Formats: sequence, structure tokens, C-alpha cells
Amino acid sequence: MHKRRGDSWRGFFSFGEHGRHAGAPWGGRRRFFESGEVRIALLSLLKDGPKHGYELMKELEARSGGMYKASAGTVYPNLQMMEDEGLIKAEVKDEGKRAYAITDAGRAELAKHKEAADRVWSRASQWDDWSDMMSPGALEVMGPAMRLARAAFSKAAKGDDKLVERIRQILTNAAQEVEKA
Repeated sequence: MHKRRGDSWRGFFSFGEHGRHAGAPWGGRRRFFESGEVRIALLSLLKDGPKHGYELMKELEARSGGMYKASAGTVYPNLQMMEDEGLIKAEVKDEGKRAYAITDAGRAELAKHKEAADRVWSRASQWDDWSDMMSPGALEVMGPAMRLARAAFSKAAKGDDKLVERIRQILTNAAQEVEKA
């Protein structure tokens, strides 16, 4: 089987269950939410009080450090379906905008899926941890940093103790120089 460029890095940066990337920005999982998790996340946000659809989209983005941007095409159909199921209710508020509030049935549904809600917000927190590293400036240095890491790992894997120590010192010095910059 032909190995795609970069496959050797898969799994190295895993921090989720079973070696999965838990939504890491560099790959692994293709979507932030798994099946049914958008509903759970929306219910979870509504338990704190009524919100407009746009507020929900912004809150999802904020909770992921800007790494996940909810679209109207994802949020509003889910809100409509949950309203049809009696999990939330919509009220027309200021300027004709609809505000959504969780119902008792929605609270029961959320309680039933507490572990899923915890997973969603844990994953969002992990994305938030990486959001600073996905800025345009950070992305500019990612390529050289990955080449450096690959070269260091490759040499260290084939080297003796003296070479490994030399590589470790080079990397330590480089990190100190970057931290001073």
C-alpha cells in the first residue's frame, strides 16, 4: 500500500480516546461533531437560558476557540427538529427574531446524554488549546517546525547515545532562542 506524505505523523499527536485525534485541527477526525452531537451541544447551551440561533452559532465558535464555525445550515435545521420534538420552544422576541429555550423534555434528553455533552465540551476545550497555534503567523512556521522534528526523529532513531544527546541539545537551544524572540 502506498503511504501518503505525512502519514508517518498520524497518531503522534493523538490525545483522544483510542489514539483518535479527538477533533484535532491537523486531521484524524473530519468533522468536529459526530452524529447527534450538534443537538446535544445546542441543548447544553440552551440550559443556561434562551438564545437566538446566531448567538448559539457564536457560542459554539467561542467554545472551540474559533476552530469550529457553526453554519446556519447546521444549526437551524437542528433547532427546528428539536422544536418539533418538544425539546425546545421558540418565542418571537425583539425585532421578530426567534429565541430558543430548553423545555423540561429537553432537559431530560440532555441528562440522558450527559456523557456525550461532556465529550463535546472536552473536545471543544482541546480545540481551544490549539487555536492560537492555528493563526496565520503560526501556520507560517509550522512547515519548518515539522521538518525540524522529522529530521531530529529520523537521525535520533538511527544514532548512538552521543548523537541523540547532540540532537537534544540542538533542539533545546532552538526552543530557547524561539522563546526569547
